[in-house]
Amino acid sequence: MKKHKALALFDFDGTITTEDCYTKFIFFATPKARLYIGYFLVLPIIALYKLGILPANKTRPILSKVAFWRRTENEVVEKARQYVEYVLPPLIRQEVLNKIKWHQTMDHDVYVVSASINPYLSIWCRQIGINLLCSELECIDGEYTGNYILGDCSGVNKVKLLEMQINPSEYEHIYAYGDTEEDMAMLSIADTRFYQGNKIT
Repeated sequence: MKKHKALALFDFDGTITTEDCYTKFIFFATPKARLYIGYFLVLPIIALYKLGILPANKTRPILSKVAFWRRTENEVVEKARQYVEYVLPPLIRQEVLNKIKWHQTMDHDVYVVSASINPYLSIWCRQIGINLLCSELECIDGEYTGNYILGDCSGVNKVKLLEMQINPSEYEHIYAYGDTEEDMAMLSIADTRFYQGNKIT
């Protein structure tokens, strides 16, 4: 069977962007009253995270639950649209965006594989014309439950979610770009790997 040409996998926060856009979106999209109440609810969680006791992949689902539980999809998507239009542009690394465009011109299949969430990532990826795998918020009857459908898209789960959609072995060559330990499982399946902007072996 003839193999596909190439696959390019990009982490988002810290790789395509200059900083953590998940947390920035939480603050941008959450009403102030909920932020104030939620802050006291999650303060112990944040403390455990900063102490290195609670990993990021356990922290994010809790923060998302507090931020999006019983929020309407229309409300959150509108905030996501504003976020993509006004907040994201200066945070995008131009050199990485150029690399994405290069992969596109080479007719490679390009995916963002991110632990961040779908409301804003789906809009951004659609605008750029690339595929998306990420932590997806559950929405029932137009209202978010705050839960993730398939868990936090980080670590080994990045590879598991990828393999649910495509078969990486069907590609002649795989490129992967990441910037934290949460990306190492994804980098491990690649032939050409970039970590924090540097090519690694």
